[in-house]
Amino acid sequence: MGSRIRVLASMLCGLALGGVAPLSQAATVKVTLPLSPDARPLDGRLVVVVSPNPSPEPRLQVDLEAPLRSPYMFGQTVDGLKPGETVALDARAYGWPLETLSALPPGDYTVQAVLNRYETFHRADGSTVKLPPEMGEGQQWNLKPGNRYSAPVKVHLGPGGAPVTLTLDKVIPPVTPPAETPFVKHIRIRSELLSKYWGRDVYLGAHVLLPAGFADHPQAHYPLMVFHGHFPDDISGFRTTPPDPDLKPDYSERFHLAGYNRIQQREAYDFYKTWTSKGFPRFLVIEIQHANPYYDDSYAVNSANLGPYGDAINRELIPYIEKTFRGLGQGWARFTYGGSTGGWEAMATQVFYPDLYNGAFAACPDPIDFRAYTNVNLYADKNQYVDKGVANAIDRPSMRDYLGRTMATQKDSNHMELVLGDKGRSGGQYDIWQAVYGPQGADGLPAPIFDKKTGEIDPKVAAYWREHFDLTHIIQRDWAMLGPKLEGKLHIYVGSADTYFLTDAVYFAQDTLESLTSPAWGGEIAYGDRAEHCWNGDPKLANAYSRLHYNTMYLPKILKRISDTAPAGADLTSWRY
Repeated sequence: MGSRIRVLASMLCGLALGGVAPLSQAATVKVTLPLSPDARPLDGRLVVVVSPNPSPEPRLQVDLEAPLRSPYMFGQTVDGLKPGETVALDARAYGWPLETLSALPPGDYTVQAVLNRYETFHRADGSTVKLPPEMGEGQQWNLKPGNRYSAPVKVHLGPGGAPVTLTLDKVIPPVTPPAETPFVKHIRIRSELLSKYWGRDVYLGAHVLLPAGFADHPQAHYPLMVFHGHFPDDISGFRTTPPDPDLKPDYSERFHLAGYNRIQQREAYDFYKTWTSKGFPRFLVIEIQHANPYYDDSYAVNSANLGPYGDAINRELIPYIEKTFRGLGQGWARFTYGGSTGGWEAMATQVFYPDLYNGAFAACPDPIDFRAYTNVNLYADKNQYVDKGVANAIDRPSMRDYLGRTMATQKDSNHMELVLGDKGRSGGQYDIWQAVYGPQGADGLPAPIFDKKTGEIDPKVAAYWREHFDLTHIIQRDWAMLGPKLEGKLHIYVGSADTYFLTDAVYFAQDTLESLTSPAWGGEIAYGDRAEHCWNGDPKLANAYSRLHYNTMYLPKILKRISDTAPAGADLTSWRY
């Protein structure tokens, strides 16, 4: 899973940071796009963040995965905002947790506006849509290069205030690409398939971890391990130098560990030592960058709203990497794994491209059965937000902590997304599921699976999801064809107390998979007792540590699979030096 947010600008009183001016609850809030020589009219989502805390900047305080720590925010879509023009935040602006600006309680606040720019895409299917372009940052509205934003401003909200104007006079700079090293290479290719679909050049990226001795063994060819996950800025957890002894220890609230940054550095250096040790199997690891106008990740499948990302990754990018870095280039020598979004992708890749991979290790996967879309049954329930009884209704949670306490409701999570973008354009978790799994609507944007304000589920859209992306249903439906290709390849792991309620879908999937015959599915499912997100199958280590071992923890199972299934004459030795 993941989360993204967008900032829209307009509201509250002016002055520079440090100044305080009164602002009435009825005051007009205005945002101005300044004049500049190269300025042009802009479309986008204007987000205004209002926080009682001055630091860090309000735009950096918004976190879809931590609603209890997030400030007030309000969003409004703008079309053709001209240089020098001012737009007022009006009744069209939607807010969270308060729906309107006028509901803000009196007090001192720091306010900031961000315009998440949209561009117009003319797609090959004939649809024309306005969406935020991916600019190398992984589709994050508050960090996106080229987005305009205002300086933080201190205001007093209360009786007797004056109209307020914020100015979008700052621009987020470009991302600095990571440097290459003897072990880590960075690939970026133009995808013919995606460029044709989107009507403009579209690129796929990847970070490639080379095995020790790569240059000294030119005759060696290597198995390929595809590590799926959210937009990676480099190879994860690999460090060629010892941990920094002067690193100031931090505290991980998620894992309740002091000095977790030091633990990460130590584990990354230990991985390097293992990677280069004598006798360690040599293989290629890749992490893919496939952010798009809807999210930091495409889910690595072909879909109506995102286009042919599955084919582009598996038929363009993967063959290019294998040719460039001497991969074996055969299905028996490819494996895929990952956690959360990456767990779903690992399983989906194996299911939709069964001959191209020899095993998938899906940790804490996003919902693999839509009878448990987190904790909602899309086929039986009527509402995403509430469980309705005879006389009352109970809000459904969307997140829980390791003790089971609710951290956010389904309504919270989706209404926060609605602030950051209407019509499925928030860049958030629920909106990308809708974009990937669903059909296009009449406007060319994703057809809503449920009403974003009320939570009412659309059964027709749910039926489309079932036939196209409910992995459990698809496996069962197509088992006569898929069975011989998937036997023994699917491995699924999840904590019994997953933060995002991803456990239940695995329960349903297990019942279905274990009922399959001719052949039996022959895979593995395991549950981490009391483990939250994202347990990945290690029964001895806590999440805080096992999550740092993805590139080695499944290796014994992978090597056995290669030994048991490699065809006659397969190269089992050139990469074992």
